[in-house]
Amino acid sequence: MSSRDADTVPVDPVGGTDAPPPRRRRGGRVVVVVLVVLAVFAALLVLVETVGRGIAERNVADSIERSLPEGVEGEVRVEIIGFSALWQAMTGSMDEMVATAPELLVNGVPVDVTVTAYGVPLAEGATLERGEAEASIDGDAVDEIAASQGITGGLTLGEGTVAYEDETTFLGIPIGFSITAEPEAAGDRVLLRPVAADISAGGGSFDASGLVDGVLGGDPVPICVADRLPEGVELSGIEVEPDRVTVRLEASGLPLVEETLATTGTCG
Repeated sequence: MSSRDADTVPVDPVGGTDAPPPRRRRGGRVVVVVLVVLAVFAALLVLVETVGRGIAERNVADSIERSLPEGVEGEVRVEIIGFSALWQAMTGSMDEMVATAPELLVNGVPVDVTVTAYGVPLAEGATLERGEAEASIDGDAVDEIAASQGITGGLTLGEGTVAYEDETTFLGIPIGFSITAEPEAAGDRVLLRPVAADISAGGGSFDASGLVDGVLGGDPVPICVADRLPEGVELSGIEVEPDRVTVRLEASGLPLVEETLATTGTCG
């Protein structure tokens, strides 16, 4: 035996050979498990919310398409705005819903329509808190609508103005005329404020603005549109551009029942 071996003494671990192994910390594992469960639960909620929102949006869009009046057809897309569609459904109403139909055909005329509804009740026959609609029509469609209403002359769109051109005969002399007016939304009617007029006869023309002012006294010409809108819906704005007309509508406290939506206003 070497001197090194003689000086070496084995040392037992602290506590002796029979001491129990150190306890592993289980708190860390519990935290990890809780976090995993929460993550899975959150993922399921997101999945349910996404799927549920998508189904609800498709169902509402299908319902709108089935309810479109005769002569109106097109694809409608609906978006539910807000934090949680499921929570909104549980409260009995949707905070905000937006329906868009960029290629809606109204009696063959293409119209771009967007409807935004606030406080939409889910119970049948309940009252809508507030609604806004915007319909945009291009220049060619405006001419088609004018012709369908018996307006045979041409309409010319400008920046905030509409000009009407036509021709008549006086004492066998053909007389052409053009009247330019600024349209203004006024609830149940459109106000046409004449701003210029021109008359041509026998190859010549002259400014008739003074004649128009004298006859109308500068007052706008009202055109009632209440009989073309559901009762309770009002015209809130008109925007005229050279190639497009945009009309805005609004309503508050509107009962969502078929009878109400099918009943139009009256022109007194």
